[in-house]
Amino acid sequence: MISTDFLDEIKWTSDGLLPAIAQDANTGKILMMAWMNRESLKITAEEKKAVYWSRSRQKLWRKGESSGNTQIVESIRLDCDADVLVLKVQQIGNIACHTGRESCFYRELIDGKWHTVEDVIKDPKDIYS
Repeated sequence: MISTDFLDEIKWTSDGLLPAIAQDANTGKILMMAWMNRESLKITAEEKKAVYWSRSRQKLWRKGESSGNTQIVESIRLDCDADVLVLKVQQIGNIACHTGRESCFYRELIDGKWHTVEDVIKDPKDIYS
């Protein structure tokens, strides 16, 4: 069990959350952004597996609990303002997005329109069936 003093150094939002960016530890690619609360960050730090706070479900969300696409956490970094985290992760299954893509950031603004620039790796129907 690790000390939880580090949680007190974070500038949490008024609703007790913190944005967390998951980045591929090998390639540097941004995979996703999710929210963490004190409990999810504590568990993530202890278990070295990403656990987030689901705002829509109002509960802890262990990344990959239904898809199998878990994130093994190699490091956790806090920004200079102490209000954003970057988790450097090994993405198991190479899919971080619920759409079946590697990254949630698969659309790019080109000439004033959003274009899909990443293919689906696996159909979500096959992931969440």
